[in-house]
Amino acid sequence: MRTIWSLLGATLLLTACGTNQQEQMAFQNTIPIEPNDTKEMIIEKAAHVVPTENQLAALHNEYIAFIHFGPNTFTRREWGTGMEDPKIFDLKNLDTDQWCETMKAAGMKMVILTVKHHDGFVLWQSRYTTHGIMSSPFQNGKGDVLRDLSASCQKYGLKLGIYLSPADLFQIESPDGLYGNLSKYTKRTIPREVPGRPFANQTKFEFEVDDYNEYFLNQLFELLTEYGPIHEVWFDGAHPKRKGGQRYNYTAWKELIHKLAPQAVIFGREDVRWCGNEAGKTRDTEWNVITYPHNPDTATVFVDMTDTDLGSREVLYKAKYLHYQQAETNTSIREGWFYRDDTHQKVRSADDVFDIYERAVGGNSTFLLNIPPNRDGRFSPADVASLTEAGKRIRKTYGTNLLEGAKGPEEVLDKDENTYVELDGKKKEITISTPQPITFNRLLLQEAIASHSERVEKHAVDAWIDGEWKEIAQATNIGYKRILRFPDVTTNKIRVRFLENRANPAIHTITAHHYQARPPQLDFIRDLSGNVSIEPKVQNFKWNQYGENASKNLSQGYTIYYTTDGSTPTTSSTPYTKPFKMENGEVKAFAVLNEMEGAMQSDRFGWIKQDWKLVSASSEADNHQAALAFDEQPYSYWLSKPGKNQSITIDLGASRELKGFAYTPQTVNAEGMMEKGVFYISADGKSWKKAEDFEFGNLINDPTKRQHYFQQPVSARFVKIEATRIAAGGQVVAIAELDLF
Repeated sequence: MRTIWSLLGATLLLTACGTNQQEQMAFQNTIPIEPNDTKEMIIEKAAHVVPTENQLAALHNEYIAFIHFGPNTFTRREWGTGMEDPKIFDLKNLDTDQWCETMKAAGMKMVILTVKHHDGFVLWQSRYTTHGIMSSPFQNGKGDVLRDLSASCQKYGLKLGIYLSPADLFQIESPDGLYGNLSKYTKRTIPREVPGRPFANQTKFEFEVDDYNEYFLNQLFELLTEYGPIHEVWFDGAHPKRKGGQRYNYTAWKELIHKLAPQAVIFGREDVRWCGNEAGKTRDTEWNVITYPHNPDTATVFVDMTDTDLGSREVLYKAKYLHYQQAETNTSIREGWFYRDDTHQKVRSADDVFDIYERAVGGNSTFLLNIPPNRDGRFSPADVASLTEAGKRIRKTYGTNLLEGAKGPEEVLDKDENTYVELDGKKKEITISTPQPITFNRLLLQEAIASHSERVEKHAVDAWIDGEWKEIAQATNIGYKRILRFPDVTTNKIRVRFLENRANPAIHTITAHHYQARPPQLDFIRDLSGNVSIEPKVQNFKWNQYGENASKNLSQGYTIYYTTDGSTPTTSSTPYTKPFKMENGEVKAFAVLNEMEGAMQSDRFGWIKQDWKLVSASSEADNHQAALAFDEQPYSYWLSKPGKNQSITIDLGASRELKGFAYTPQTVNAEGMMEKGVFYISADGKSWKKAEDFEFGNLINDPTKRQHYFQQPVSARFVKIEATRIAAGGQVVAIAELDLF
């Protein structure tokens, strides 16, 4: 059956599915649940929740960039204090064309710039503050990063979005700051006129707001009227510090955004939501038809949704409202959101970026990848190389559809997203045959979500092999897009079975692709005696159960080459054949398969821990002894009991020169993340000297290994680490592993 999609935003009336009555139900973005609704009625309603036109356009972006840039780029911090002198932003050059050229090569369609992070420093020529680029040395205070980026986006055909932090430490900490100054709510005109800086856009708003909300609205007005079309406005819920009971008037913000940027989606509110982490992790099943305890269309407060299950039937049954709200899977290409250096700050490989792309875009979400510019105003070469290579793989894999010329329902093969097949009756399956056998390891499916919502709850794929159907993949929902990954299959006939559905599924696209097997990514593992093993990294694809772990399938045929002297390995370097002993250095390695070279990867190892002994710890929780903090097992960890002055003291067995240390947080939950602390040293375990204070940011959302290097090397036999601040106000500390360099 060939059907044309409905126009988004209109109320489409169809015969209700799954009932014996000829009732009419409207497709809507939000549907309330009534107290007397049966479970069947709730599921029927869920099958009628659809995205808005703006949400669908945002889903089509698929892969977008984040840019974190500002004073933190120069101070090497993750979160600033708000009291940084604007002159610290000592930018000499800015090459936004290079940014956009790289993003285009990566396959991205939009970029979101952090025009103001939590420190309050602005990257555009605002009329309403001097804490920003106008007070920096860059272009004698005349520079404007957003202006240059907007022009480059126009040049390279990229959409533009803005991240304007609601939190503002400058406005909090300044004596005359507006945040939390207890000002009264009065009627204010937006924008406030500034002599000599008239607006071309003459739109006026009147809102009942306080001083900080007026300030925020004035800045939104500038951003949405003077820098070209804005397609996404990005808010987060971070609050490094609060003051004066300050509240945000989101209702006013929303009205202004909808009027001035009618094509924009709002992240962190009713349009787009956070995926729940900042490490590139994806849910096995990412539903975009989710539940709300209140009406999201009129709500002023939104909470982060971090549960594993947001939209299964059991969750829907508890709903007050059903709402369409897609996820953005956000992470950074580097360790941390801001650029620190090109020496110690690791960069994700093209393998990693491509893997997250397939899991995020192919898992019913949008992939938002942060790329922090360096202090020269450019993307660093390592970032460019990784992004460019990943972009090549995306185009090579998904630019070729192996079902060209195939026979089957025209609606799913015609590349027209406005056509679909609605599967009614008991046998819900689609069979496609090709003129000649094809070899593929990726299958892409899309539902007609704009007109029929998300309906598939479970599906399976079969291939005709040796005269019979063999199941090659199975997964749960589909939604906007599902990419199934599995080992190579050769066949001329494919069958997709839709096993569990909320209503008649409507499928508009099925394509098949092949990703060329590449050398495995690598893991470096060291034992207590210092022996290092190099092994293929285990990739858990999660979405099927048929040998999807590509690394394990590469059990033979590849060769690993490595170095331990800091040099970049080549095929002339030492081949890895067995574990080797290594102390206080960096191992670099890559794998070769079928004459194809994999990404070079590295890890830094410190002093061997075989002779280390625990001297003392402030406390130990059951089954989480302090000695587990240095057992070379990152999945075990020391966990203290609640209390103050949390610390651990270690005897290294001999005096060592120390240049820094690494802290690996535990990842079982968000408990005990050590944000700040003091590193002490001693020659005898009695007389102690402070080496340095340290600080790690964003651990809860991105619990990855962090490194701190001392300004000057120190010597010690005994070391003590004392935690002075735990993330989220925690009262316990957890350390999965300590390494000393």
